[in-house]
Amino acid sequence: MNENKRIAKNALFLYLRLFLVMGVSLYTSRIILDALGVSDYGIYNVVGGFIALLGFFNAAMTSATQRYLSFALGKNDLDQLKRTFSATVSIHIALALSILILIEVLGYWYINNIMVFDPARKEAVFYTLHFSALTFLLGIIQVPYNALIIAHEKMNIYALISIIEVILKLFGAFLVSELDFDKLILFSGVTFFISLLIRITYQLYCRREFIESRFKFFFNKELYKELLSYSGWNLIGNFAFVARGQGINILLNMFFGPTVNAAYGISNQVNSSVNMFMSNFLNAFNPQIVKSFASKNLDRALDLMCYAAKFSFYVMLIIILPLYFNLDFILNAWLKEVPAFTLIFLKITLLTLLIDSFSGPIMTLISATGKIKWYHTIIGGFMLLCIPISYFVLRLGFEPQIVFVVALSMSVIALLFRLIFLSKLIPKFEMKKFTTTVLLPAGAIFSVLFILFLYLERTISYLPFGWFEFFVSAAFLFILSALLVLSVGLSHGERETFYKLIKLKKS
Repeated sequence: MNENKRIAKNALFLYLRLFLVMGVSLYTSRIILDALGVSDYGIYNVVGGFIALLGFFNAAMTSATQRYLSFALGKNDLDQLKRTFSATVSIHIALALSILILIEVLGYWYINNIMVFDPARKEAVFYTLHFSALTFLLGIIQVPYNALIIAHEKMNIYALISIIEVILKLFGAFLVSELDFDKLILFSGVTFFISLLIRITYQLYCRREFIESRFKFFFNKELYKELLSYSGWNLIGNFAFVARGQGINILLNMFFGPTVNAAYGISNQVNSSVNMFMSNFLNAFNPQIVKSFASKNLDRALDLMCYAAKFSFYVMLIIILPLYFNLDFILNAWLKEVPAFTLIFLKITLLTLLIDSFSGPIMTLISATGKIKWYHTIIGGFMLLCIPISYFVLRLGFEPQIVFVVALSMSVIALLFRLIFLSKLIPKFEMKKFTTTVLLPAGAIFSVLFILFLYLERTISYLPFGWFEFFVSAAFLFILSALLVLSVGLSHGERETFYKLIKLKKS
């Protein structure tokens, strides 16, 4: 129960962090846009987007770092933990320096040959490139310290530092808007300086709290080979994810033009925002799943995976259904002009997110085994298959939303293959039990709520709808979903655990 309470407390901290960070970031973006102007703000995002293309290298190493640190903690092996941390720091430094050189070389070519901007702003563009590259470098070498805090499940500290970071960025935005200096250069420099302060803060905290965080270079061929091999297979999965998104975007442009690309961009933006809720929820479970597997407590690892999959789906369901049935109003309130197909793109995207919510905990447990070669090869292949299949159906004359239907179908197939992989890697895992205790109750709850909400939507569609009606509708859908999940979606034992976690009943 103590471990379960820790998971609940960490989830609370992560959600508090999410809401504050999102709120302050949105306000900061507004100030920066006003201070820089549309042109300079566009330049900053183009340069930043160019650098972010290389982010999947870092994403692969981040996953490996979190897995191996949590694994060492689960085995309670301090020597292995020290070696693993120092090895990941060395690898991240080497990766950061390599990417820095790559960014500088490719960035120089890109700015001089591809990028479109006012020639008078060339000096500012190059300063932006240099500062953005250094900021990206700091983000890479900070990963082992972030991962160590998450592995130790100090989510309150992780949340606190993240909140401090966005407050500093808000202060920096006000500073940029007030000072009489080239604002694009100033903003890039301030962003780098804040990143440096946060990097130092993470390192100082880790050095004070965790003895294993004192970096000492050493070379162990087997450990480095294992870390890099694991990261390499992760790289395939991350690349497939990025390639699928960009490939579909290119296909939509080929067949329908830039207006549909705008709708695709909006759907991706909403997808990223909603996905953050699921990521924060899973961050509270993931270290415990890996530690339980490392300590050979397979029963607890499997139970946690099942609980995380079920609760992840329910959390997403409670968030997504009010959005789904109010999307038309939300889009018209958010955007001055809603691009064609945006509504249908978003509805299918939200349904895909519900399917994918089952997959996160399964992926964590598969990753904990360390046997991910064929997993990433096959699942990455399914992701990439979306591109030729989408091309084929678009050539047949289907509407653009068919590419989202293809992605939804592939998510269902990928979920099935993840379960098959898990049953092969951990024979103790019973797919039948997962289906009856997780998938069937979740499917039943979804079907009842979806049919009920669809009926209500059609019944009241003729009534006037404004902000008051939106808030009432969203609150009603949220509360009804939560009550139905709590009363029907959970077993008696799960409800008892839930009540104890939130202290509604005494242990």
